[in-house]
Amino acid sequence: MGIYLNPGNRSFQISLNSKIYIDKSGLIAYTNSVINTAQRFVCVSRPRRFGKSMAAEMLAAYYGKNIDSSGQFEHLAIAENTTYSEHLNQYNIIFLNIQQFLSQTSSIPALKELIEKTLLWELLEEYSELNYFNPSSLTSVLQTISANKTTSFIFIIDEWDCIFREYKHDVQAQRLYLDFIRNLLKDQPYVALAYMTGILPIKKYGTHSALNMFDEFSMTNPGPLASYVGFTDEEVRELCSVYQMDYEEVQRMYDGYCFEGTTHIYSPRSVVSAMLTRSYDNFWNKTETFEALRDYIILNFKGLKDIVTQLLAGIRKKINTTTFTNDMTTFSSADDVLTLLIHLGYLGYDFKTKEVFIPNSEIASEFCNAVESAGWDTVADAVRKSDELLEATIRQDPDAVAAGLETAHMETSILTYNNENALSCTIALAYYSAREYYLSFRELPTGKGFADIVYIPRKNHPEKPALVIELKWDNSAAGAIQQIKDKCYVESLADYRGNLLLVGVSYDPKTKKHQCCIEPWQIPHVGAAAK
Repeated sequence: MGIYLNPGNRSFQISLNSKIYIDKSGLIAYTNSVINTAQRFVCVSRPRRFGKSMAAEMLAAYYGKNIDSSGQFEHLAIAENTTYSEHLNQYNIIFLNIQQFLSQTSSIPALKELIEKTLLWELLEEYSELNYFNPSSLTSVLQTISANKTTSFIFIIDEWDCIFREYKHDVQAQRLYLDFIRNLLKDQPYVALAYMTGILPIKKYGTHSALNMFDEFSMTNPGPLASYVGFTDEEVRELCSVYQMDYEEVQRMYDGYCFEGTTHIYSPRSVVSAMLTRSYDNFWNKTETFEALRDYIILNFKGLKDIVTQLLAGIRKKINTTTFTNDMTTFSSADDVLTLLIHLGYLGYDFKTKEVFIPNSEIASEFCNAVESAGWDTVADAVRKSDELLEATIRQDPDAVAAGLETAHMETSILTYNNENALSCTIALAYYSAREYYLSFRELPTGKGFADIVYIPRKNHPEKPALVIELKWDNSAAGAIQQIKDKCYVESLADYRGNLLLVGVSYDPKTKKHQCCIEPWQIPHVGAAAK
């Protein structure tokens, strides 16, 4: 075994030895299907803490020559696949962690030289019996080995994009690096498979990419690899059962990434930490600081602040992800910044609707920290005071609720009232803290229409009453209560057995005042308990 040439399976064994290991070996079925095909170039981009390196080490252990990894894989899912034995330990592996090389060098030319010298040293020692036309050329040496030994190589390149984070503004260095990767891999017969992992998709230059031979599987569209992005709902349910953790709380904190065919994807590092510590804490900030998020949301692009405010209020926003150039500095619009936040894991993305959203409570708390640090005082104040507003609602104090809504009426463009939709956005942000205790629904279908906002207590908070909130623009709060009754909105809560409050909220654009009416409601067999 070498260091970078056929490094063996020891790193993967560490993952198998861990207290929590989730079997993601099904990924190998896909890579097996593209070996030695035009689709053999695979680039997988994920946020930090989403298991990229573990997957790379798993592939090295499975494919690498001169070892026997059958004991590691015989009980995993891939062992049931028909291609399992065909490819097990059959290939030369070249495993590069670019971050490790970058930390040893001071420039991209030096990084390129170090990679070439390191690989040549191992290759020429392993295949010392061959005659080489140009032993100082890495591609020439690989071609000679492949031709004479009738063998091919699998390249696994981890943290391939780290130079775009370390050399954010050095376009020349970025081009040199991309050319190096392209010359090493593109159109080379010795490449059986190239698997790259990183945070960012492949950098674009002009109308095409320097690495346009790669199929990309990213946070905007992971395609057939969606179930390997993070932990699935089934996997998390099983962990909650084993570790006796409340599944609903784990879901609230760490779920939210959704892709076509997989409705629930969880942040792996956070779930593992929650299980091992038996706590529902914010583990995201243990490996990432909110300052990184703040630095992007304060960029002065038209509409960005308004969009972030709406996202905090639980609203989804449609964006265009196609203009993003896949780096961390070149932004031409708010959509480009939001697309970067998708790749960094701060936002979820619905590929079908092209909408972004804050995925879970853990990430929402990061946004709250970033907003406060960014000096968005009006937004931060509304979030901080949302507990007080919820308490006033539950104790049925309409005057205090109206006063709280006055505070939440912020002078930002999206929240300047001009219709009930704008009012709804303000209300949702004002009740921000309710998400800890409630499932929330906007425009919930009912017997004769749609209730504006409905809060249904989570099962571990049965002491909280359900809230049916109706909003009126230029009308009365009493009229809003009457509409709830007339249109039988409470019928949508037929399975609920707890307390229920009807809340009518109105805004008068002439007086610029809010009004609130709160009325307890008791109907047999009415309710909304969270399931």
